[in-house]
Amino acid sequence: MGGENRIHDLLERMLLDDNVKPSKLPISLLQSITDNFSEERIIGTGGFADVYKGAVAVKKLKREVSSEEAALVSEKRFNEEVFSLMKAKHKNIVRFLGYCADTQGEVCNVDGKNIMGEERHRFLCFEFLLGGSLDKYVSDASRGLEWRIRYQMIRGICEGLHYLHQKKIVHSDLKPANILLDRDMVPKIADFGLARCFNEGQTSANTKNVFGSEGYMAPEFRKGWITFESDIFSLGVIIQQILTGKKGFLLVEKNNKLSLEKVWYY
Repeated sequence: MGGENRIHDLLERMLLDDNVKPSKLPISLLQSITDNFSEERIIGTGGFADVYKGAVAVKKLKREVSSEEAALVSEKRFNEEVFSLMKAKHKNIVRFLGYCADTQGEVCNVDGKNIMGEERHRFLCFEFLLGGSLDKYVSDASRGLEWRIRYQMIRGICEGLHYLHQKKIVHSDLKPANILLDRDMVPKIADFGLARCFNEGQTSANTKNVFGSEGYMAPEFRKGWITFESDIFSLGVIIQQILTGKKGFLLVEKNNKLSLEKVWYY
């Protein structure tokens, strides 16, 4: 009980003191602050994770069980996200509070034989931001946010992305849904599930596991090339959306070639 209280105290200190570093958190604490991951606590869901609201935001990664290879990809994605978040501390990056990598043994019956398998649970813990995500505020120039607020948002996102690139981190999934806002409408880049940390001097990487969001992926990213420029492409789409409420281009394939066509859609 005393140990659990100390962890709760640590979480409170994290919320009050920006200088406290992210740390390993016990699954019992995350269960406690989310009512054992109650569906009523879910504030966001996606292909890779669900997000729960407690005193903080808790991201619970979905277990990948389709194949051993898929499970390894999922584990690598979790590790990359933790490594990226541990390096990133900036006013325009969502604050990372801690992580939990819980693995428990579980007896399973396979072909009539009992074997001891591993049940893995992976969690990430962040500050909870009251403003929600940017996609809820995107509108055309004639309504919605004041121009001053739009400019401040664009500047903040640019500064956050510039910081990430200085730290050799490629986000790889920039979009309005992955930019959160605090009570003062300060933007903070979030969701590093597809992020990649580069080594010093490295400018690109290739992957056969291409994940991303339609309308925000650069042409080279679709082919498996991860670059800093891919993030800049996504940033350009976001800026256009903030200013006009619309994405201006759609990536289409004709005669086995990818090209950008100008379209207007909400």
